[in-house]
Amino acid sequence: MPQWLCNQLTRAFRKKDRRQIKLLNDCWFFYRNSGSEGSDHS
Repeated sequence: MPQWLCNQLTRAFRKKDRRQIKLLNDCWFFYRNSGSEGSDHS
């Protein structure tokens, strides 16, 4: 997971910002799925 995403998630969890956590979670799955063409990261 990229450092910027870790930082954003940490901040969102501290603020208990559910909307931001969900958004970042969706970003991570999209990033992981789109960036892993040809390799399995499961």
